[in-house]
Formats: sequence, C-alpha cells, structure tokens
Amino acid sequence: MIPLLLVLLVILILFGAGFALDVLWWIALVLLIVWIIGFFTTRAGPGGGRTRWYRW
Repeated sequence: MIPLLLVLLVILILFGAGFALDVLWWIALVLLIVWIIGFFTTRAGPGGGRTRWYRW
C-alpha cells in the first residue's frame, strides 16, 4: 500500500510541477510582449530622450 501511495505522490508532484512551469512560461511570454509593446510605444521626452515607462 505504501509504495502505491509513494508512486501516486510522485505523479502528483511531477504533474503539479509541469503545470506550474507551463503557467510560468505563459506568464513570461505575456510579460515579454507587454515589455516589447512598451518599448516601441514610448514617446520622446523633454530634451529628445526616450522616457522610461518602467522603474528599473
């Protein structure tokens, strides 16, 4: 009984990790698209320099 529970636990952990990594990839892709859009849509500020739309 215990080996069966351990196998089920390993399967659940691997499934959860795979799902979490898949979600993190989609979040990273969305953030990359937002960053690219923000990079190309910034307007020139005073003095002709590009204004930063992020704070880092």
